[in-house]
Amino acid sequence: MQIQQLRAFREVAAELSVTRAARNLNYAQSTVTAQIQNLEESLGAALFDRSHRQLALTEAGSRLLPYARIIIDAAEAGRRAVATEPACTAPARRPRARRAGVREPAGSGA
Repeated sequence: MQIQQLRAFREVAAELSVTRAARNLNYAQSTVTAQIQNLEESLGAALFDRSHRQLALTEAGSRLLPYARIIIDAAEAGRRAVATEPACTAPARRPRARRAGVREPAGSGA
């Protein structure tokens, strides 16, 4: 399950149209369709009833939707929190421990 798949799922569920969801997300319709199909495959459940002219959420889709919203909201909140933090510097690298019997190449610093 990937965040992009959940975003596509949430948008299709809101619009009940892959075409409108794709337009809203600035994706190709085929991309949204593939994301939904991959999500359904990873979950082992159909999320939309495609038997009628208009899409409808299945019971599994209805159960997933609130969790998809929570996950997407949490990911966006995390992104905002990191974006507002001062730039972090990477910790200094520790020298690698030598393994017994292994010679390091000349000039490797070990």
